[in-house]
Amino acid sequence: MKQLAELFQMADWKKEKHVPVIEAPVKVKKGEYFKVTVTLGKEIAHPNTTEHHIRWIEVYFHPQAEKYPYQLGRFEFTAHGESVEGSDTSTVYTHHAASFSFKTDKPGDIIASSYCNIHGLWSSSQSVEVE
Repeated sequence: MKQLAELFQMADWKKEKHVPVIEAPVKVKKGEYFKVTVTLGKEIAHPNTTEHHIRWIEVYFHPQAEKYPYQLGRFEFTAHGESVEGSDTSTVYTHHAASFSFKTDKPGDIIASSYCNIHGLWSSSQSVEVE
């Protein structure tokens, strides 16, 4: 039986349009909020059509030396051009990007995952140091 972790794919985001790209400072000040932005298709655009789209992005923070990560947010994208007229007939589309702020007193890893309705689960991470 497969474990969920085995289903996540990773690759170089400069060559792959599905990998979540995390934009956050590498060093932050203890207890101060900082901004995190997660996008897909930074170098190579990901399609956003009814037939092929990013459904969601989830972001976690795993503090160093702690057993479990904290979920920071789940961002769902539900408008992909569909309407009562059919596929890709609407002018309404959501873009697969999310921005938020959080604070921490401990260093750790930001972990982002995403789901493409055709190509499955993708993940990436970025370390954060605390001063």
